Amino acid sequence: MPQPSYGGHRGGHGGYNVPPGQSRTVPELHQAPDVQYQAPVVSPSASGAGSSSQPAAEVSSGQVEQQFQKLDISDQSSTSQAIQPAPASSKSVRFPLRPGMGKCGDRCVVKANHFFAELPDKDLHQYDVTITPEVTSRGVNRAVIAELVKLYRQSHMNGRLPAYDGRKSLYTAGPLPFTSRTFEIALQDEDEGLVGGQATPRRERQFRVVIKYAARADLHHLAMFLAGRQPDAPQEALQVLDIVLRELPTARYSPVSRSFYSPNLGRRQRLGDGLESWRGFYQSIRPTQMGLSLNIDMSSTAFIEPLPVIEFVAQLLCRDISVRPLTDSDRVKIKKALRGVKVEVTHRGNMRRKYRISGLTSQATRELSFPVDDRGTVKTVVQYFLETYGFNIQHTTLPCLQVGNQQRPNYLPMEVCKIVEGQRYSKRLNEKQITALLKVTCQRPQEREKDILQTVHHNAYYEDPYAQEFGIKIDEQLASVEARVLPPPRLKYHDSGREKDVLPRVGQWNMMNKKMVNGGRVSHWACINFSRNVQDNAAKVFCHELAIMCQISGMNFAPEPVLPVLSARPEHVERALKARYHDAMNASKPPGKELDLLIVILPDNNGSLYGDLKRICETELGLVSQCCLTKHVFKMSKQYLANVALKINVKVGGRNTVLVDALARRIRLVTDRPTIIFGADVTHPHPGEDSSPSIAAVVASQDWPEITKYAGLVSAQAHRQELIQDLFKVWQDPQRGTVTGGMIKELLISFKRATGQKPQRIIFYRFIAFLVHLC
Repeated sequence: MPQPSYGGHRGGHGGYNVPPGQSRTVPELHQAPDVQYQAPVVSPSASGAGSSSQPAAEVSSGQVEQQFQKLDISDQSSTSQAIQPAPASSKSVRFPLRPGMGKCGDRCVVKANHFFAELPDKDLHQYDVTITPEVTSRGVNRAVIAELVKLYRQSHMNGRLPAYDGRKSLYTAGPLPFTSRTFEIALQDEDEGLVGGQATPRRERQFRVVIKYAARADLHHLAMFLAGRQPDAPQEALQVLDIVLRELPTARYSPVSRSFYSPNLGRRQRLGDGLESWRGFYQSIRPTQMGLSLNIDMSSTAFIEPLPVIEFVAQLLCRDISVRPLTDSDRVKIKKALRGVKVEVTHRGNMRRKYRISGLTSQATRELSFPVDDRGTVKTVVQYFLETYGFNIQHTTLPCLQVGNQQRPNYLPMEVCKIVEGQRYSKRLNEKQITALLKVTCQRPQEREKDILQTVHHNAYYEDPYAQEFGIKIDEQLASVEARVLPPPRLKYHDSGREKDVLPRVGQWNMMNKKMVNGGRVSHWACINFSRNVQDNAAKVFCHELAIMCQISGMNFAPEPVLPVLSARPEHVERALKARYHDAMNASKPPGKELDLLIVILPDNNGSLYGDLKRICETELGLVSQCCLTKHVFKMSKQYLANVALKINVKVGGRNTVLVDALARRIRLVTDRPTIIFGADVTHPHPGEDSSPSIAAVVASQDWPEITKYAGLVSAQAHRQELIQDLFKVWQDPQRGTVTGGMIKELLISFKRATGQKPQRIIFYRFIAFLVHLC
């Protein structure tokens, strides 16, 4: 997955709106209107706004129906069902309306991180923007348009302040005095160049900008949708409002996707290895059943700490780099971490010129030399810095940073460079950094509410010149929403326990006096200890207590492992796992019997060990594993052991509990007829990992009516492909001809084998970043 910004991006409903031109007071309490259920339909937009986006591929209803017919999981013909045709465009979305008002549970009022927004009562116009030469950086594009507005706003744009998306579209509150116009803009490069060791003046780049009228951004249909008089939500109108409200934060802060970060929005926290967390906020304009609202939440992400490069490298390698020379692996690690990072020089007083790192020299600083003039005069880097700047380089055994062009590399000693502030770290975080970042983002509701309100006050939307220009007004109070606390479901446990069922209270219950409804079997198990702090005897005692807890909880769990506990070093994880796996198979009775479970003790800070271990166990050995941290081995609390026993039971095919209502066939749309429930998602690589595949995962229930057990499948697919490619597959077999299959078919067949019947209903949950993919 791209490396994420930690912090919630979801909030409750809020907001209120009326058609343009009408005034209203903000109500104190909101409840969605009672409306009739309507099936979800996606329809193409009639508006011409947003002309730069491409339409989605069309899929005919006949094609979809043919695919469903091919998913038949037996020789019997399946019942034909009407298939809703896929849309030609997703720019206008018809949301499914709620079937009615719920009445179950205790009513209450909650605060939601939504802030009421008023629609502008103005004509919005869209213009296509073409910048030549074309650049991929949104930052450069924005700088070009900012310079254009600065120069020509009053003379050529009727004084209008446009909103720009950083790519191809520009929006104004009212028409510009032209349908098409060309502007010539000069912009100075921020990065410096080096020639012969000397800094060259900033390069001035010339851009030609063509602004051409495209369409009117229609807000009338959005107002009609919010008033409940139109079923389709015009996504392009919401996109325009989002762009307007992002203009000022983009200029003030460091934008990352839909979030904005700054060291002024909260205290920085060190994450280790030269990284720090910055606080920020997420914002997005949302249509709700109660009107238009601005959703705001707090978030945090990793930035490169603005350290001297020498100090950054020392943190990265976790040692004093002046003590011993760098190894080849050290150089690779430094080069990977610093490539593309911007630094400023510190050896020239207040002249802090900036350069971008392109590489690392293979030679030490004391061995580097370069020509300083056209006559071929050569000087060493050490000699040049001493004679030119009076700077005596101390760390002569370290390599130099390469900046500028790779064909004509220029050298900067590490000790004269400092990392420029405000550079987001987009590569993968290690386990220690993830843990530190999660601690920063974890907040109690009261703290989060306080931070959100402070952010709204700090942003001062009422003073935002872009919001004023477009007539958008944002309330400063959290929305109050009517809610209900639903009654908890009663849980069924095994009849052999003293408590056969339980009603959770405040979302909590425990396993005291209860037994798993279906205990799994673990006959052959083993333990590997990768923690140097845990002695063999302590690991043996821990495993014995865990086995007893599994038995008490209702599992058929062998009291002793097939082999004694093995202690191994983390760097030998693959060798230790495979050796123990084969030794256990030879030691089992009968020989060749595979392990049912591998218990693994890990160091508290284990870096990539956990991921490597799971990959080997699950993809190479087909082995169920349960990892336990060192701190839990020493504490060995009953509550922890009970929780681990519950996890183990599910992994080996048992069921901890089922819903009483499911057994009594009282769950609508699930227990009245055989039903299978699917869930699917796609995880994408972190930014910067351009060659890594995306991973699709699909799970499906394997029991009915309890719907408690799930089977899962994973599949690698094209980089950053959101559509799950292996849901349905067709291929040619030399003997069988055309063959169909895929993840759906495999899970449907698995369901039939487990339950003895085909599902008559399919419920499919598909997580998707809706705003990202439809806006």
